[in-house]
Amino acid sequence: MISNRNFISLPTLRQFLMTAGTVLFSFTAFGQVSAPPPDLTSAAPARIAHSADQAVDFAIASENALDQRLRDMQPVVETYIQQMQPDEALGAVPKADNYFLGRLDLSKGVSDDSFIPLPGGWGQKLSSLASLGKLGNAQFMARGFAQMVVMDDGGFNKDNYNFQYLRREFLGDVRCIVYQVTPKKEAGRGRFIGRMWVEDHDYNIVRFNGTYTSAARDNQYVHFDSWRVNTGSNLWLPAFIYSEEGIAQASAHKLSFKAQTRLWAYQSQKDREREEFTNITVDTPQGVDDKRAQAADAAPVESMRMWQHEAEDNLLDRLQAAGIIAPRGDVDKVLQTVLDNLEITNKINVQPEVRVRVMMTTPMESVYVGHTIVVSRGMIDVLPDEASLAAVIAHQLGHILLGHQLDTGFAFGDRVIFNDDQTLRKVDLTRTESEEEAADNKALELLKNSPYSAKLANVGLFLRTLSARSQELPHLLRPLLGNGMEGGAGDIRMGSLMANAPELNLASITQISALPLGTRVKIDPWSSRLSLVKSRGVALLSATEKKPFEVTPLMIHLTREAASEMPVPGNQAAANISASPETASSSIR
Repeated sequence: MISNRNFISLPTLRQFLMTAGTVLFSFTAFGQVSAPPPDLTSAAPARIAHSADQAVDFAIASENALDQRLRDMQPVVETYIQQMQPDEALGAVPKADNYFLGRLDLSKGVSDDSFIPLPGGWGQKLSSLASLGKLGNAQFMARGFAQMVVMDDGGFNKDNYNFQYLRREFLGDVRCIVYQVTPKKEAGRGRFIGRMWVEDHDYNIVRFNGTYTSAARDNQYVHFDSWRVNTGSNLWLPAFIYSEEGIAQASAHKLSFKAQTRLWAYQSQKDREREEFTNITVDTPQGVDDKRAQAADAAPVESMRMWQHEAEDNLLDRLQAAGIIAPRGDVDKVLQTVLDNLEITNKINVQPEVRVRVMMTTPMESVYVGHTIVVSRGMIDVLPDEASLAAVIAHQLGHILLGHQLDTGFAFGDRVIFNDDQTLRKVDLTRTESEEEAADNKALELLKNSPYSAKLANVGLFLRTLSARSQELPHLLRPLLGNGMEGGAGDIRMGSLMANAPELNLASITQISALPLGTRVKIDPWSSRLSLVKSRGVALLSATEKKPFEVTPLMIHLTREAASEMPVPGNQAAANISASPETASSSIR
């Protein structure tokens, strides 16, 4: 029986399609109109710095206040590293990778427990100074990693640092003052050296990049670019860090790597509960029909479905509380449209209705939880087109249609009572290889009867690229909750689609088979809500810019979320900052 929902062809999802060497790195939600950014440059600042030196004083005070505030927070932190090697045609390509997921606790460094239940590497119990894992001969230290979140934990002051004004510039909608920061000779080792960007309204540091001076002969800090995002009035939280070393000189004898670090779930469980409770609305009894007379007891089949649904909701709620699954949002709606297209054209009407959610994490995976399909952020990022997204969703829909069920033991409340760092140890959503193969076959059937049937060669090309990179990127393909993109024999899922795909040519700028990480989805670090990246299409200059499945820098378009709460602009200039106290009367433009 076909659903009464209308068939939806999502124009914005068509932006997945790649043509003539142009990569379209963005899409927006269906029907969404992007409003022009507010004019934040004229908003009256909370305080006025009359010199570059005074602005530094304000920035130091703001940074140390943030440092203290972060000590009471424990956000989820994720780092994904790719070690690089030279390639004649592509410049540098990945040769190995590693992954960490856990909690950041600045009161004692990285927390003692990683989320990942894997033997060795980053899955072992950590101390604040323990090794986070190795790539080649390099050993990454937890303390050095945590230090990239703040400028200098407890030592950021004029006694330890010199500050030189460089210029003013915009980062997105936010006007900033840029300084060069260097440690004084007597400041000791492990101090920050580089540049910082200070927004000129409340004088918070919103970006800093550089490195730290070496702590000892055998230790070396990496270079990094650390960004913060405004999540409320005068609150800029660490959100994204890009690190790299030795990319231009990549060789078999020198460490060369790139890494992305993301932070989210600063909002505590108590904060979320308080917010949800205060937003509860209760209907008044007037005008409400009394349907108690028509109420009926649930039939056995209905009771069974309700029990399964309760297990599903219990598990999804627990995964969201742990910061593994994102709250419902706009990205879900985009994925739901693709699911609707599959269901309507295949005349599928499943009850309870199938839903789609997004995992916060980078490893490429998709799972189903009862009647909910879950796709990881990293998977969404790298998919080249809508058909490839449909193939991922179709595989999980195949499981549901074949009656592969969730463990209903999660309907018991005690089964979801465990610490966050135990989440990936307590929740196992893997299926047998026979069930995976059956879901593959069902997915192929669904895709052939769908509006994506003419684009299956593109899906096959994506799978070819995935197969070509699978040996170098095992952690990107290693799932956290369920089965991965590789089958039991190491074959790529739905691999039969590769037979009709064109030959893979990574050196061609017209063949876009997979995208870099970070292409499509961005994270609100406070609420953990996901939204779609809104960026322009970029014409590639060479194949070295394609970067399929690769870590890349992220230049964030900064905005002020609390613009409506800012003071009404007055007659005073937004800022009148001079290069030195001696020239306080001259403005810097």
